[in-house]
Amino acid sequence: MNRLNLGTPQAQMNQDAIPSKTVLATARRVLRQEAHALGVLADQLDGSFALAVELLFALAGRTVVTGMGKSGHVAHKIAATFSSTGTPAMFVHPGEASHGDLGMITPQDAVLALSNSGEATELDAILAYTRRFKIPLISITGNPDNTLARASDIALILPPEPEACPMRLAPTTSTTMMMGLGDALAVALMEHRGFGEDDYRILHPGGKLGKVLLRVSDLMHTGGSVPLIARDELMSNAILVMTKSGFGCVGVIGESGDLVGIITDGDLRRHMGTDLLAARVDAVMTPGPKTIGPDALAAEALGIMNLSDHPFTALLVVEARKPIGIVTVHDLLRAGVM
Repeated sequence: MNRLNLGTPQAQMNQDAIPSKTVLATARRVLRQEAHALGVLADQLDGSFALAVELLFALAGRTVVTGMGKSGHVAHKIAATFSSTGTPAMFVHPGEASHGDLGMITPQDAVLALSNSGEATELDAILAYTRRFKIPLISITGNPDNTLARASDIALILPPEPEACPMRLAPTTSTTMMMGLGDALAVALMEHRGFGEDDYRILHPGGKLGKVLLRVSDLMHTGGSVPLIARDELMSNAILVMTKSGFGCVGVIGESGDLVGIITDGDLRRHMGTDLLAARVDAVMTPGPKTIGPDALAAEALGIMNLSDHPFTALLVVEARKPIGIVTVHDLLRAGVM
């Protein structure tokens, strides 16, 4: 056999000779065949799917997803998707189950087992365990009369669509349908429990999506660290507050505690003179400053700071017209908000 190092010039030359039309035709055939199978699967969904969603929604424990071989890889992904969208789940390898990992499955859990043939002997220990301890069993399989389907409380049957490989043997179409059905279950459960952006952010703090969903309240400084001064105070006191806070600004509040203005480094430069320290705060402040609410997305705060005619580095956070916090551009950038 001629083994080719794909990093060699010879490999690059031979790649130029690949019949691209044939390759593209194959790829398009596979994708269209699998897309067709997903459409057939969607059309045949019935009350069994709804029952599966209700069962998983009502669980006190977790959804234990299992499968062998390619089905096992799909099961790993389904468990991960469930967990990240509000349905606690984990993967249990069927081969390890009979060597002690059955102890990971509790009576409060349900098992979601994947096998297109429904005859994977590695699943036997898990099937017997669920039947013995009355643990709900949902299956995704390709035949209503196979061992797995008959043992299940709810069987989700895949349509008999051919595999996409030329020999009709390699799991391709079947695993695509399993993956799609797992996604459908996850999203249905997600919507059923009212899982929203805030929930998603809590479960994805480290990823880009988590950063996109960060709220101003997650990053703002609060309490005594918020630089504030009354409008009838002297500028000598205002400068002391600004210097102590290190935010380069101080919020000005009226008699009722509402935010009425702001003093920034720029305001100080514009009013620089021998009488600045003796001036009243409201004579120097800029009235009606830009603010943001605590529930706004952090990205919105960054946009307000950057899109202004005169970009600034700190933004007061206001609720019911009263200042409750301050957020800076440095806070946002440290958190990865872009």
